[in-house]
Amino acid sequence: MALEKEIETGRQDIYAEGYDMSFGELVSLYKNKELIVNPAYQRFFRWEISQKTRFIESIVLRIPVPPIFVFQKEDGVWELIDGLQRLSTVFEFMGILRKEEEKLYPPSVMEGTKLLPSLSGKQWEKEDDEANSLSSSLRIEIKRTRIRVEILQKGSTPNAKFELFQRLNTGGSPLSEQEVRNCVMIMIDPTFYEWVEGLSKDSAFSGTVELTEAADVKRKDMEFALRFLTFMNVPYTNGLDVHEYLDSATIKLATDKSLNRSTERNRFKETFALIQMALGSGAFRRFDGAGHSGQFLTSIFEVLAVGVASNLTAIQALGDPSDFITKKAQGLGSEETYRRNTGAGVRGTTRLSNLLSWGVAYLKP
Repeated sequence: MALEKEIETGRQDIYAEGYDMSFGELVSLYKNKELIVNPAYQRFFRWEISQKTRFIESIVLRIPVPPIFVFQKEDGVWELIDGLQRLSTVFEFMGILRKEEEKLYPPSVMEGTKLLPSLSGKQWEKEDDEANSLSSSLRIEIKRTRIRVEILQKGSTPNAKFELFQRLNTGGSPLSEQEVRNCVMIMIDPTFYEWVEGLSKDSAFSGTVELTEAADVKRKDMEFALRFLTFMNVPYTNGLDVHEYLDSATIKLATDKSLNRSTERNRFKETFALIQMALGSGAFRRFDGAGHSGQFLTSIFEVLAVGVASNLTAIQALGDPSDFITKKAQGLGSEETYRRNTGAGVRGTTRLSNLLSWGVAYLKP
C-alpha cells in the first residue's frame, strides 16, 4: 500500500489539463504578454538553423509536433516551462521573438530541405522581396495550425513547475543536467543564478578546477560551484541519485531566503584561495609521487573542497596552511577509506554517503 499512497500523493502534487491551440492564438498571447517565454534562459538552448527549418517544415507538412508545457500563474499568465525551442522557432520566423532588453531578434531565414527545396531563402514576410516571402495563404495556414498545450495549474505545489521542467528536458539539442539546473535557477530567482555564476568565475576556483572547453560549454564550472554550495548547506540523503540530489538542492537553495549569500561567498572564495595557494591547477588531480597529474577527479574535489571549507577557521589559524593542505592532498590516495569508495564500480551514491563526512574529519587539523 505504501507505493499506492506515494503515487496518489505524487499525482496530487501535479494538477494539469491540456487542449489544442493554434499558433496564431499563442502569438496573440505572447504579444499581449499573457504567455511568458523567458528570454533569460534562451541562451541554454542550441537549435541550429537546420533544426529550426525542420520544425517549420513539420508544421507546413502537418506532421504532428510534440506538445508544449506551461505553468499558469496566480494572475492567469502562462509561463513556458517546456517547448521553448519550438515556440521560439515560430516566433523568430515571424519576427516577433523578444530579447531580454525587449528588442526583437531578426527574422530567421529558412534553408531548403529534401522535401521542400524551395523553402531555401524564405522568410515569413518581407515587403521588398515578395519572391522570398511566404504567401499570405501559407502564413494563415501556419497560424491556424494547432499544437497541444499542457497546462500545469496554479493549484499545484510551489515547486511543481521546477520539478516538471527538470523532467521535460526534450528537443533536438539536449541540455546537460547542469544547464537544466541553470534554467531552473533563472525561473526561481535570476539573482541566485547570477550569484552562482559569479562564484564559478572566481579566479581561485577556476584556477583549481580547470575544465576542458567542452565541459565549460556544458557549464561544468557552474555544476561544481553548485556542488560545493550543496555539500555545505543541504545534507545528503543516503541512496539518493547524485543528480537528483543536486536537482532538489538547486530548488532548495534558490528558494531559501535565509541563505546568507555574503557569508557563503566569503567561505567559497577563502576555501579555493587556500587550495589554489597550496596545490595550484593540479589541486583535484591524483598525486603520483612527483606531482598532481591526470584528469580532474570529482572525488578529490568533494573531499578537499568540503574538508577545507568545513575546517576553514582552524586551517587558517595554522602556521603554514598550505603545507597542511598539500600533505593531506598528497596522502589522500594512500587512505583506505578513500580508495575503497572511489574508482571503477563505485556508485556516486556510495561515494557521497561515505566520503563527505570522512573528508571533514580527514582535513581537521
